[in-house]
Amino acid sequence: MRILISNDDGIHAPGLVILEQLAAMLSSDIWVVAPEIERSGASRALTLTEPVRVRALGERRFACSGTPSDCILLGVDELIVGCKPDLILSGVNRGQNIAEDTSVSGTIAAAVQGMQMGIPAIALSQAMNVRAGKDIPWHTALAHGGAVLKQLLATQWRDGVVMNVNFPDCEPEEVTAIEATYQGFRDETIHHIDRRHDLRGNDYFWIGYRTKPSRPPLGSDLLAIDEKRISVTPLQIDMTDPTTLAKLKGVFSR
Repeated sequence: MRILISNDDGIHAPGLVILEQLAAMLSSDIWVVAPEIERSGASRALTLTEPVRVRALGERRFACSGTPSDCILLGVDELIVGCKPDLILSGVNRGQNIAEDTSVSGTIAAAVQGMQMGIPAIALSQAMNVRAGKDIPWHTALAHGGAVLKQLLATQWRDGVVMNVNFPDCEPEEVTAIEATYQGFRDETIHHIDRRHDLRGNDYFWIGYRTKPSRPPLGSDLLAIDEKRISVTPLQIDMTDPTTLAKLKGVFSR
């Protein structure tokens, strides 16, 4: 099996090291194409108005100046020698990619780009900041990721779907289950904007997230992570709302 791995945290991210170890449980034919710098929140952006540069760090390892989607596109069509990959793995992201996070995530975007090119794809993320003052438990993703990947690869899923795996912010032995979930939606906004001033008196802003309590519904990815379960969510790129579509068909057919 030929595996292409990427992320949005950058070529030197600790989560990429974890993902390489997980990929090595499945195959020895592993290629890495990841952003030169962190590209968190890049979503499905492609670099169209400037050149994309690639730096070879090894025979099968490349740092790319572009976005996660650029990395997969170049990896599949230009950088991998011989046959195309059989699997795309993206992550392991620093922080959960659940609920509405999935629409801005570069980690998810890399998987979606692979899916669009006809390659099965799985995104993996390690939740953080649920336990105040604790380090990111990368060892939880490492301890459970291999089994999750093997179970997923033994499962048939249809074209047009990517698998989104999130590991809870807890110790490996505290994980209670693996749950198939749906993408939730938070009942609290978690965006945080920090206004500051430079030495010339001009405003500038930091945009980020803050942790706020939520009341997630049963079966959602949000609740699974809150209750220390590994969340596995099948995602698709089709964002059409069928209820509103049916209503509009009635309006515009008059």
